Amino acid sequence: MPDHLLEIQKLKTYYPIRGGIVSRARNYVRAVDNVTISLRRGECLGLVGESGCGKTTLGKTILHLEKATDGRVLFDVSREAEGQFQDITLLHGKRLKRLREKLQIVFQDPSTSLNPRMLVKNIIGEALAIHRIDRGRARLERVIGLLKAVGLNEDHLMRYPHEFSGGQRQRIAIARALATSPDFIILDEPTSALDVSVQAQILNLLIDLKNELNLTYLFITHHLLVVEHISDRIAVMYLGKIVEIAPTADLFDRALHPYTIALLSAIPIPDPDVQRKRIILAGEVPDPIDPPSGCRFHPRCEFATTRCREEEPGLEDMGGGHFVACHRRDAVATKYGIEL
Repeated sequence: MPDHLLEIQKLKTYYPIRGGIVSRARNYVRAVDNVTISLRRGECLGLVGESGCGKTTLGKTILHLEKATDGRVLFDVSREAEGQFQDITLLHGKRLKRLREKLQIVFQDPSTSLNPRMLVKNIIGEALAIHRIDRGRARLERVIGLLKAVGLNEDHLMRYPHEFSGGQRQRIAIARALATSPDFIILDEPTSALDVSVQAQILNLLIDLKNELNLTYLFITHHLLVVEHISDRIAVMYLGKIVEIAPTADLFDRALHPYTIALLSAIPIPDPDVQRKRIILAGEVPDPIDPPSGCRFHPRCEFATTRCREEEPGLEDMGGGHFVACHRRDAVATKYGIEL
């Protein structure tokens, strides 16, 4: 696993549906189902898909905020030499607490992820206290430095979250995530609750921090233009599975999965003279409790055949780091004039 910081192998997160007198599991919601993916050190991997496809659950399972049903999440714990991997899913107690210094998350809505009864000084300093990083004046100086790194200053230390704008609150959340000097940060829709102009500021801040601190990001969003701006690679998720993954420019130029193509067709073009045909998918997203057999996208796919309904496709290497899980990729490429 050269240069890999994180390696996710056949990860599953199922939620039991219980019933009966003894409350036995009668079925499962398959939120994340057999996902294999890796993140290289220093890259930003975008994760996109419709609401409810399992993006956030995947992120929380990576951090052990949700318990994995099966599979492994291997994290390189060494900053000096590569290859010292630990399986996060097996860690508990003090060992998991120590690893959490290197793994952080920024949630979607800072108005709910920040404690309204805590001062900014304590919100950012709490992680330092938990992990026993610095004390007294040294800790305060560290908090001030973190505020300055995200575009705030010492004057904001003694204020509460409600005294800030949405963009400023998200900056505080980012500063909190940076407090323990992590290697890996999950960004769960970090700009979706913000105005468009503020979104651009936060995205540029995240890019600058990534480059300055050599951070690795998993950027979860449903907004393709946002993920295009910040991501090195993009993974497309549908009903708990990764259906396509590719370098950002390659995915936008030659998407090969019908679902990805439909998502890209929904991006607005800021030119009234340019028309793009919108692809409207038939039907609804299937129930994750009882997903379709074979390819999970086949009930909504115009290219579906008997093989699609019976045999689940695996991710196939199309060259240049582009992988797609589709039996009918040749037909898709022919229709849309894509060169394989």
